[in-house]
Amino acid sequence: MYGSTWFDHKNQIGGGAVKFVQRFYHLTYQEAVQMLLGYHVEPVQRSPPGEPKPKPKPIFELPEPNSDMHRVYAYLIKQRYISPEIITHFAKLHTLYEDAQHHNAVFVGLDENGIPRQAHKRSTNSQGAGFRLTCGGSDTRYSFAHFGTSGRLYVFEAPIDMLSFLTLFPKGWQQHSYIAANGVYEKAVLQALETHPNLQEIVLCTDNDEGGIDAAFRFRDILREHGYADVKRLAPGMKDWNEVLKAANSADAEPAVPHRRLNFYQASVQLLQEFRFTPERATWLLRQEMQSENEQRMAEYALSGSAYFLRKSGHSVGFAHLRQKLRESYKPYADKGDAITKRRNLQKALSHAEKLLRMPARTQDETVQTAKALYEVADCALKLQAEESLAQEQTEEPVELPELGCV
Repeated sequence: MYGSTWFDHKNQIGGGAVKFVQRFYHLTYQEAVQMLLGYHVEPVQRSPPGEPKPKPKPIFELPEPNSDMHRVYAYLIKQRYISPEIITHFAKLHTLYEDAQHHNAVFVGLDENGIPRQAHKRSTNSQGAGFRLTCGGSDTRYSFAHFGTSGRLYVFEAPIDMLSFLTLFPKGWQQHSYIAANGVYEKAVLQALETHPNLQEIVLCTDNDEGGIDAAFRFRDILREHGYADVKRLAPGMKDWNEVLKAANSADAEPAVPHRRLNFYQASVQLLQEFRFTPERATWLLRQEMQSENEQRMAEYALSGSAYFLRKSGHSVGFAHLRQKLRESYKPYADKGDAITKRRNLQKALSHAEKLLRMPARTQDETVQTAKALYEVADCALKLQAEESLAQEQTEEPVELPELGCV
């Protein structure tokens, strides 16, 4: 023993008092501590954390209606220029009314049995930013809508856009169908199509700004995945359909907001020219353009290579066809990320293409894969160039670009 420590020379082990009691009294660590302290300590119970209880879903209730609709009529007519006849049509169906508490305009979404399932409130206050809220417990598969007898469905972002469109184009409007999509979400649109099988022609009327244009591309792709091939885009001439209606009434109106990234990309695609492609020099040339940060030339050479290898594989696909494919298959809503991310994507695509280009011999399938890899290089190069041009535009004078079709 030495002080409060001990050592067993035979077994070459030692320690303090707790260790001594554990070894020679054959107790656990907790029991040894309690023996030395002279009293019993209840062990701490450590139960695993339980699963968080899910919050109960709020029960959907329509806001209490006001005794009249004076403020809603005044707001929609005087500030939004919507036709009184259009307002009255939906008021009689009780899908548009004024709430009692705050005098908001309430737009109601009905299910296939005519039962209210969703409600969206819009402030009628002319001062400050407009208040908008979807009521708690709403089933977002339903939204403010009108269903006619024709096979055409017009899709809008918001109820006021829809009412504005009906005011602008009132002739025979009731025969067609219209829906406000709760912003840019597809759930209500898909539900409407499922419960109204006569609807096969869809016209996307989302806003003419970056968010609305992205939504139009995304809606189109989702609808086509669900088997709807007849999807068109009808863009308002101003920022949205209510701005068009304001302009028609000689009121101040917000202009359309161009989708700069989309315009940069598509303008670059239009400028692509085919080059004579030599497989033996391809890797070196592509690397040179990568180092000099000439993404336009890199895209041209890569797309020329893609056309070259497709011809080698027996496909009658030329450079012009691939250029058109780049333009038509571009999805602006999916083209996210900063320039660093896009340069990394380009580097990855180039490395994959280089690996295939170094092959001494290729099967027909490998030739097609090389063509696809070079096409991917061209696409990544153009996306990086668009991102860099967008960043440069923010620090320089605006550059006028041709306005190109959205869908």
